[in-house]
Amino acid sequence: MPGKIVLLPPGITNKIAAGEVVERPASILKELLENAIDAGASEVVVHLEKGGQDSIKVVDNGEGMVPSDVPLAFERFATSKIRGFDDIYTIRSFGFRGEAIPSIAAISRVEVLTRRKDAPFGTRAIVVAGEIKEISEAGCPAGTSFLVDHIFDPVPVRRKFLKSATTEQGYCLDVITRIALSHPEIKIRVVNNGREMLNLPATASTAERAFLVLGEDLTSCMVPVRGRRAAVSIGGLVSTPTLAKSTSRHIYVYVNRRYTRDHLLNHAVVTAYRHLLEAKKYPVAVLFIDLPPSEVDVNVHPAKLEVRFQNPRAIYETVLEAIVGVLAGLTPATGPEGTVAASGGGRVDIDRYRSRVEEALKRYASSSDSGRLFPAVNKTDNRVGSYPLDYGGRAPAPQDIKDEPGAPVTFSDLAYAGQVGGTYLVFSAPDAMILLDQHAAHERVLFEKLRKASSLKSGNSVGQRLLLPEVISLSVRDLPFVMDSLPILNLTGMEIEPFGGEAIIVKSLPALLTGVKPAEIINDLLDGFSESDRLLGLKEKEEKILALLACKGAVKASHSLTAEEVKALCHDLDGTPFTSTCPHGRPLYISFSFGDVERMFRRR
Repeated sequence: MPGKIVLLPPGITNKIAAGEVVERPASILKELLENAIDAGASEVVVHLEKGGQDSIKVVDNGEGMVPSDVPLAFERFATSKIRGFDDIYTIRSFGFRGEAIPSIAAISRVEVLTRRKDAPFGTRAIVVAGEIKEISEAGCPAGTSFLVDHIFDPVPVRRKFLKSATTEQGYCLDVITRIALSHPEIKIRVVNNGREMLNLPATASTAERAFLVLGEDLTSCMVPVRGRRAAVSIGGLVSTPTLAKSTSRHIYVYVNRRYTRDHLLNHAVVTAYRHLLEAKKYPVAVLFIDLPPSEVDVNVHPAKLEVRFQNPRAIYETVLEAIVGVLAGLTPATGPEGTVAASGGGRVDIDRYRSRVEEALKRYASSSDSGRLFPAVNKTDNRVGSYPLDYGGRAPAPQDIKDEPGAPVTFSDLAYAGQVGGTYLVFSAPDAMILLDQHAAHERVLFEKLRKASSLKSGNSVGQRLLLPEVISLSVRDLPFVMDSLPILNLTGMEIEPFGGEAIIVKSLPALLTGVKPAEIINDLLDGFSESDRLLGLKEKEEKILALLACKGAVKASHSLTAEEVKALCHDLDGTPFTSTCPHGRPLYISFSFGDVERMFRRR
């Protein structure tokens, strides 16, 4: 009796394998562009028809192929990059497994023209549904041209899943953007339906390329970030908290210049902006992480969009610490109009982020393949900042982040001009006018003081005992939440005890919140926590409580401040990190350059 198991013919297996690499036209474009980079191209031209649905053509001026290599390029697992298994862990090229071109050819028609610079003639090959139909000599420029059309004709069911031409074009442009940001030294030109869409000249730095790709509106609000820890270096640009997006798609992270969709790295970037951006807002970042190839596995995803790190904790903390160090040093001079580098030098306390680090590492471990080749990470090693972070470290070569270091202007250095509406403080800075929100500024100062006072390590929480303790009645629903929050409240200097039934008694308040009624604090605390917020972890709950207390104790809008009070506030701000936003993510100040003011008055 014959069995049920049969061997699939190569034609079917190739089409199935192609589905892992070629999801849509943008997948084809990505592989062709990476091949051009590996070939050493300095100029690449992309031609799209109907957003890549009808055809994709990529022309480069790279080294080209010799005639004997052309048919081998369409064989599965034919590669020039590796000879043994261990070579995978020293590879720095983009393609190396020999799957991309055969996968593309299996679901389309491919025409390739290629010639090496020292060859008198080139080679032309036509491949249809994975079968070579023609190979001949041909005259062509040095380099390689790949034309891919009749996409998904051999597997028509795949075409049904494509979106509109405009949507597919958008996916293709996303791929081009990622490549353009990581390789500023390559000139890239894009033509869609015969019309030029993009023409990016080669630039000397990532900052210049980011200006061209992302636009002036974005890059004018970004500051350079650099860091190094052991063999890991970080370089790139991150946005100031004044710039926020509604999605995380403007976070570009590269590992050894390879774009990755790594949840661990994105989590580290977003965590650095906690209490600096409003809820559900995300920063803009272009980050380059450079480390030895032996410490990262790029062979865990067919399209090589995901990676696995040998020591994910060190990578996470290095990224987090580098960004936090820059954000903590932002001053009015490094706001949207500033051009100087942020003063983030020195050690940054990552303990406040420890719960977020542990959460990210747990998710990373659960998503990792249990059969990965790297040795297991020592999960009992809870050291944070075990290596010094060098903010003067080099960004990943060859692109340097251009900046002009200078001495940032501090708040105390600004000339106070007066108060507007009893709410906004007006300052004159060199070449700028600055408006400071007094409530947001005082709120940030109080938040950082409360956080420092409530630190388990410092043990210096200060409370002011009430002359008459106040008894507050709570609902049956609210009492358990307040009691669960007592460890956090006690650390801030609040002394609260149960008083029988559903009542509590407040005996002391934080010294920073003198003059605030205990009942107002408790009621605001209850109102500020939704049902889902009450399920937060201890660290997240603590920071939300501190933000609520800071808001309650901060000087209110429409309250006049004396010159001495303004001076004291500025002095406190100078000693406070993260002075670009309040704990809720609202801007703390707005800077108007003199150029902006002159344009308002039509002097320019």
